[in-house]
Amino acid sequence: MHAIKTPSFFRPASRPSSPAPAPAPSRPDSGIGMERSRPFNKLSLTTFRRASPAPGPPATNNAPAPLIQDGSYLEMLGLKLSEAVSKAIAQPNGPPAAYEQVSGRRPLPSGRGHALGTLIASELRAANDNQHLYRAILRSLHRPLSVLLGNLSSLLVPLLSATQLLALPSTVPSVPTLNPTQLHAIGISSLAGELLETFDDFALGLDGDIRGDGLKQVREGLMSLVNRIVNPFLGMMKNELAPFVESLETPSGKTAKASPSIIALQAVMPAYSKAIARYTTTPASQTVLATHVISLIWKSLVALTARPYVPPSPPSSPLSAPVGAAKKRRGSPTASPPLTPPTARFTIKLPSSRPPSPPTAPSAQTLSADARALYDLLNMLPRPDASKKTTRLAREAVDEAYDGLKAFPTFIDLVYAAPSVASADDTAQQLLAAAADIPTLIALPVVLHVYGRGDSVASLLGLTEASYRSGCLTGFGRAEECAGAVGERVLNMFNAGDTIPRKWLEAELAEDMLPSSL
Repeated sequence: MHAIKTPSFFRPASRPSSPAPAPAPSRPDSGIGMERSRPFNKLSLTTFRRASPAPGPPATNNAPAPLIQDGSYLEMLGLKLSEAVSKAIAQPNGPPAAYEQVSGRRPLPSGRGHALGTLIASELRAANDNQHLYRAILRSLHRPLSVLLGNLSSLLVPLLSATQLLALPSTVPSVPTLNPTQLHAIGISSLAGELLETFDDFALGLDGDIRGDGLKQVREGLMSLVNRIVNPFLGMMKNELAPFVESLETPSGKTAKASPSIIALQAVMPAYSKAIARYTTTPASQTVLATHVISLIWKSLVALTARPYVPPSPPSSPLSAPVGAAKKRRGSPTASPPLTPPTARFTIKLPSSRPPSPPTAPSAQTLSADARALYDLLNMLPRPDASKKTTRLAREAVDEAYDGLKAFPTFIDLVYAAPSVASADDTAQQLLAAAADIPTLIALPVVLHVYGRGDSVASLLGLTEASYRSGCLTGFGRAEECAGAVGERVLNMFNAGDTIPRKWLEAELAEDMLPSSL
């Protein structure tokens, strides 16, 4: 019995391991569930709390943590920059689309250049005005950026020889606007242009001295990548749109509500403007964009102001109606024996008895309507970014050109309106206010056609129309330079009866000379 009781003494000592799971089954769901639910709840809460910054690859790209500046800082910085360059040109993740592949590769997505530039900016700012460390960081940029430039150039070379690179954007809604070759070229130019923004922020690569930062060759190489992609495409777009704009010089038919050029532009401008916007997302490409947009606006103003002027005819009176038509209408009830003549006779004779519409609409209303429609269409084109310092001047020049095209329809309506009883001084002041945003050489032909003898500016100067345009109407700047000389010569050719053109031109020239005198 002692032997039987002895294990009983050891059982309590040996059972503490077994009773441990014993009370657990009494609350199997609560005990084990609570112990395991707490860490899962903590993980779920942390994931929910971090869900707001989690869609933040942009957040990590915008503020990368700089490296610790210890003894191995420059070595670690070189490795980090090399890794960032490899990521910048790496293939994007995700399933590829059929319309974007070229030789099995996908185009580089936008934002890669900004990510690399943000990393460089964070390390340069972390130098904390330490000039020696700042220069050491700049020297560390040479190798990785040279590798990046070489890889981008190797990706671009096969694209430049492809005929699809300069294909016109598709205007079919079911087809992508740009082809795969163009999408790959846009990815390369976007990466180079985005990295150039960091170069502009820190004024990198501007000094050609060997004692400077030594990044001038890298900057020129990135600019060359952008120009080799963007310039040919924008030149092709300008050559495609320029004929439509220049053909506005020829007036449309009397029955046409809009010019055929306007109708053609309405069909292609949505797709073309979308494609141009894809090519000009970075400030490095927007300077070239401003040049082409201003050129199109200038060609539009020259074409509109050169449209032949049709002098308005006096409104037709009832006496001016055809006599035969009046006799037929009056004599139709007596000449026809039936009391109720057929309706076909009235439908045929009613239009002939009505006087034709006055021919003033094609001259004034159609011109102003085409100018307004053209402004709305060209206004769809992208403009340079006004918030960037490097493109602010280009944006101001583009805005001034658009202001001139926008003011042209109002000026046409005022000039082509019926002459009022106002004095010559009042009329000249009204014309001066309406032409405030229009170049003098653009407004001058309109005023001469309506209030003058109908002579062209070229004939008053003793030149042919082609030589006058090639010498004075090549652009906004050239027209402003020639405005004073041309205006003085035209003033000398006026007669005593040209009161309104003389007063307006004198006031216009005085206003143009005012800024230079100040």
